[in-house]
Amino acid sequence: MSDPNPVFNGRMPLDPLLVEVLACPDDKGPLVYVEGEEVLLNPRLRRLYRIESGIPVMLVDESEIVSVGESERLLAKASQSSGRTQGGN
Repeated sequence: MSDPNPVFNGRMPLDPLLVEVLACPDDKGPLVYVEGEEVLLNPRLRRLYRIESGIPVMLVDESEIVSVGESERLLAKASQSSGRTQGGN
């Protein structure tokens, strides 16, 4: 029987439905959840929003702009994680 409240490495992953409805407060576009990094990424602006204790910090003033290389690394990691958890869909 699986645990209805999974916790990985002391962190609870974000609910995919929550990620689906969250939007960047800057450009109002969708965000990418990077599991294991505990961040949400806006790849258009390369803006990173951290997740603290399972709660996304959705404040532009608290976000971080990352380099192109870091943005690409995070997108690749999110893509790998998404493919693994969703069966490649």
